[in-house]
Amino acid sequence: MVFITGDTHSDFHRFSTDNFPEQREMTKADIVVICGDFGGVWSNDSEQRYWLDWLNDKSFTTVFVDGNHENFDLLETFPVVDFHGGKAHQIRDSIFHLMRGYCFNFEGKKFFAFGGASSHDIDDGILDPLAFENLDEFTRTYKQWSRAGKMFRVKGFSWWEHELP
Repeated sequence: MVFITGDTHSDFHRFSTDNFPEQREMTKADIVVICGDFGGVWSNDSEQRYWLDWLNDKSFTTVFVDGNHENFDLLETFPVVDFHGGKAHQIRDSIFHLMRGYCFNFEGKKFFAFGGASSHDIDDGILDPLAFENLDEFTRTYKQWSRAGKMFRVKGFSWWEHELP
């Protein structure tokens, strides 16, 4: 079986047995596809590792296509493996990031991975820490923009060029 869902943004409660009872009959051969903004590979802190392990222990295999809210630098540290006809980053034994541009074969059906998106939450721009004279200048600008309620992200921290398709 193949199940498809949208953005999780690292909130995996939808995969609890109460919310997703079908998993009681599933095996690791069954696939759950998350269509972007997985968010489970963001900070590599203990809480995030807990949730990745929790998801990995589920009866199914989780795969995801990257969205515009992923830590691409961290994603690229995971090993690349052959997976169902394409290439994927293996995050855990049964969690895979489907790399862009590959076709994957699940249950006799072909799925094309085309991740990324143009961010809607950067109306006021992207701060590049390297464009500032020093850390103090960057910090002042960051705080000013934040207090002013601007919608921006920070290059290499909350925004990566890789998120663009």
